[in-house]
Amino acid sequence: MLIDVDPHLLRTFVAVAECGSFSAAAARLGYTQSAVSQHIAALEHDLGTPLLHRRPVVPTPSGERLLEHAGPILLRLDAARADVRRTIADPPGALTIAASPLAAGHLAIALREVRRSRPGTEVALTVCGRAAVTEGVAAGEFDLGLVDGIAAPSDPLRLSDAGSLRTTAVAHEPLVLALPKDHPLARRRGLALHDLANARWIDAPDLAAPLSTLRTAAGSDAFRPALTYTGTDLHSLLTLVAAGHGLAVLPQSAASAGPAAVPVTTPRLVHRIELLHGHLTEPAATALASVLSGESDDE
Repeated sequence: MLIDVDPHLLRTFVAVAECGSFSAAAARLGYTQSAVSQHIAALEHDLGTPLLHRRPVVPTPSGERLLEHAGPILLRLDAARADVRRTIADPPGALTIAASPLAAGHLAIALREVRRSRPGTEVALTVCGRAAVTEGVAAGEFDLGLVDGIAAPSDPLRLSDAGSLRTTAVAHEPLVLALPKDHPLARRRGLALHDLANARWIDAPDLAAPLSTLRTAAGSDAFRPALTYTGTDLHSLLTLVAAGHGLAVLPQSAASAGPAAVPVTTPRLVHRIELLHGHLTEPAATALASVLSGESDDE
């Protein structure tokens, strides 16, 4: 059974599948190529089936199924290890935070409150993609995370690989369609997503509403990108929209200083920001979580 698989072998298998090469996986893991080959052979023997084709190095059907399970399993192991280490390894007064680009702004006032009540708190803030925030908090790289996304007004965000993380709503606001000021739809009072399925879109998965989310919300297989933007700089994205490279769905506040913005009225969706954390032991992290979640901190 999968629960009996040695996690070291599983991690090696994931590295080989991702790298497409035994030698590249060995370099990533710091092993010899021979050791990597032995790990894969042992795992295949243990599971009783080939997991990788050798030329080219790609997963077999059984290997594909194992990959689907491997990521969450390894992440949960990392999270458990980090949760234990967190109780003994974090220096007092240190606070590590990750935030997605459109969520980071909500930290400014909250951090000021924490530093006022706990002078000397050292803060390290990493701004990164939405998935990296979730995975980093789950793996114990960060004490807290702030992540944003799109959801129905009464629904929480659907976060992949969140494991046993606690989530708390921090803020929400309406969505708008960002488009050039001279666009034919720029003067509309509201727009329905399904009417825009075949428009030119910019796919900016760490800033705008991901096109996969729009497809699901509108019940359409359209919403194809005319341009893909993998950065995290909002100004650059708005500049691309203003220049006519494509449309983007953004929170109202993010689009206010850029091109034209028209409210998205159908379906009913909002931009949400949520706080993520595991077991909190550091007082500064507990205080920040309390401020962000709107609870009073009278300590």
